[in-house]
Formats: sequence, C-alpha cells, structure tokens
Amino acid sequence: MNTKTLAIVGCGKLAQIVAEALISGLLPNYQLIGTYSRTFEKAAHIAALVTPLHPDVPCKPCTSIADLLALKPDYIIEAASPASLRELALPALKNGSNLVTLSIGALADTDFYEAVKKTASENNTRLHLVSGAIGGFDVMRTISLMESCTASFDTEKSPNSLKNTPVYEESLQTEQRRVMEGNAKDAIALFPSKVNVAVAASLATVGPTDMKVSVTSTPDYVGDRHRIEVQSEQVHAVMDVYSKTSQIAGWSVVNTLRNITSPIVF
Repeated sequence: MNTKTLAIVGCGKLAQIVAEALISGLLPNYQLIGTYSRTFEKAAHIAALVTPLHPDVPCKPCTSIADLLALKPDYIIEAASPASLRELALPALKNGSNLVTLSIGALADTDFYEAVKKTASENNTRLHLVSGAIGGFDVMRTISLMESCTASFDTEKSPNSLKNTPVYEESLQTEQRRVMEGNAKDAIALFPSKVNVAVAASLATVGPTDMKVSVTSTPDYVGDRHRIEVQSEQVHAVMDVYSKTSQIAGWSVVNTLRNITSPIVF
C-alpha cells in the first residue's frame, strides 16, 4: 500500500500519542509531514519526534494553516478545538486533504455541517469523526437507521474541569450538582471543548437538537464518565464509559487511521 502523508493541527497531549504510535510502528502506512499549533514550539516538538523516521523528508512545523495546507497532506488530524475545525475544514477538504477530527462539537451547527458535507462530496474528500472517549457508534447508527429512537447523554465530571465555564461556582468543590440539562446544541454552546462526545453521539442518532444531555459535577471526581442510552421499539442500548485521563481520545485517532488503511476494518 502507498504511504499516506499526514499532518496534525493541535500539538498537545493527543498529538503526542499519534507521534508515539508512528514511532512504535502502529501506523506503518503513514508519514507525518507537517504540524501546526498556536504555540509554534509545540508544533516543532512533535515534528522533531518523528523526523528521525524519515530524515530525507523531515516533518515541517508550520507557522500557519496556509503553510500546512501547502504541503497537501492526504490526511489532517485536527486535535485543537471546534473553532479550529471551523477554520480548517472547508479549506482542507477543498485542498484535497481528508480530515480526522476530535472537535465534533463544531458540527452541532447545522449550516456548518451541511457545508462540510457538500464540500467533501464535491472534492472527493472525507471527514472522519473519531469516537474519542466513548464508543458504540456502530450500534447507535444502526438503531437510528432501523427505526425511530430516542437518545440521551449523561456525563459526570470534576468541578475543576468546569472552571472557566459559565456554570462554575466554588460551591461545586463540596457539593454534587447537575449543572446543565438540555440538548447537545445547548451543551456545546456552554462547554465548547468539553462535550464533543455528546455532539458525536447525537450525530450518530437523533441529531443535536433532539439528543438530551445532562452534565453533573461531583467533588473530587477524577476523569470523566459518559453514559449514552438509545431506545427504540425493538432495541435498548446503553454505553457506559469511564476514562481516568483523556488518552483514550488520542488512541481513538490511532484506531481510525489504522482502519482507513487496513484490509480488515473494525
């Protein structure tokens, strides 16, 4: 199989996982050729990690999205924020690059979702939505295709993870409280970078407006717990996932990249 060229936008902890997967040989069909991050030093760090794999074509840390797109990578991993996906998606898809994104929350905007769908179709490119910290997309999507269903998404978080959001109060440090109840569109508006998985589950089932979402803050809680329930006349499915750290999101990118090039797909 021909080697696919790869670039990364957002060079934090999740990008580090992808770099380590490349180095360890878990992604043998890919070569990382470009990195971009708001902090140039982070992009340079990831580029330096993988350059020894292909010293004849070193990975280039870029100072702008335009510089990254000029490299014309086959695939771009977006691991920054919904705002970054909004900036990147349409130019990248028009440029001939496929996208693998963690910032699925941006797609709660119906107009943006339709624009991405149209642009990808017209340019023979694709946007891959990774599972992040949840799973069960196969059964969720199957139920929604099979018949009418309802869906809910409940998440439990530490109050510290809610700092710098509109719902945070010091009393959350000592008192368990449901801090948000609404739909996936409401949730991503309140927490732009913290409930991408809720939007992902909604897109696989009933849509951002009809997916019921609640967020509970629990004192001294470590990690995140997500519980998704989808119910139809014939099927009742519950996905309950706890993760101590965000590492599972980075590894879900690795799994998606492996599926893209694998002769056997999970």
